[in-house]
Amino acid sequence: MPCLGVIGNISIDTTRYPDGRSHVLIGGAALYVASAAARAGATARPVAVAGSDLAGLHAHAWPATLDLSGVAMMPGPSCRFDITYGSDGQIIALTAEYGTATTLTAHALTLLARADCDHWHVCCRRPLDIGQVLDRLMMTGQRFSLDFHLPSAAEQITAAKAALPHAEAVFVNAAEYQLLDDRVAVNDLPTVVVSDGPGAVILLRHGQPVGAELPKRHPVVEVTGAGDTLAGTFLAEVLHGTPERDALAAAVTAASRHTGTPGVPYNPP
Repeated sequence: MPCLGVIGNISIDTTRYPDGRSHVLIGGAALYVASAAARAGATARPVAVAGSDLAGLHAHAWPATLDLSGVAMMPGPSCRFDITYGSDGQIIALTAEYGTATTLTAHALTLLARADCDHWHVCCRRPLDIGQVLDRLMMTGQRFSLDFHLPSAAEQITAAKAALPHAEAVFVNAAEYQLLDDRVAVNDLPTVVVSDGPGAVILLRHGQPVGAELPKRHPVVEVTGAGDTLAGTFLAEVLHGTPERDALAAAVTAASRHTGTPGVPYNPP
């Protein structure tokens, strides 16, 4: 079974919506990507640092092939995000407290030395120093992919510029794609997957559209982690040898299903 390593945050997320709904969830890009990949049949190993307020993380009923051995547990508070969404499902405000995640870069570099995953996915978010991580991946010739998050996408795309042509896949939303296109030659990028909320998800090969999938319409319960679910499912399918267009269809279906269900509620230890 192929192994996907996912470097990023595991966090406690508070999400807020215009209709007054608010949820406190166990989230973070590393957890969402890896969980989706595990549900799609890969062994998925999130590489993250969590604090004592997530002491019960391992006790949750995660997918059987989600390998939490790459999550370092440290004293202190975990990374926390407070996210406010607009009526279109886009982020209009975000605050962050990084807590123990400030040690993520050193932890990730230690685990990368093992080189025991078939593919590495890097969630390009603060506080990870993606320059160091991507340099290590390229120096050791390991396969990798990237995604970005709009509040920090401009700086993170700039930091990743030299590595982007070597990434097997890059995942962005429509706004992030504009930032990407402004900073790099997208024709040099092998695969880019561009999502657009309820709009079609476009698959680009060297800048040219080669596929598109429209998400199914249904009531939306929680949008946090939808893009990460898309990425994790797509990567797991490709690791299994699924053609990219078919992988895209499976990924869009999984992301759409994700938005129709509540997230994993956070219960303090």
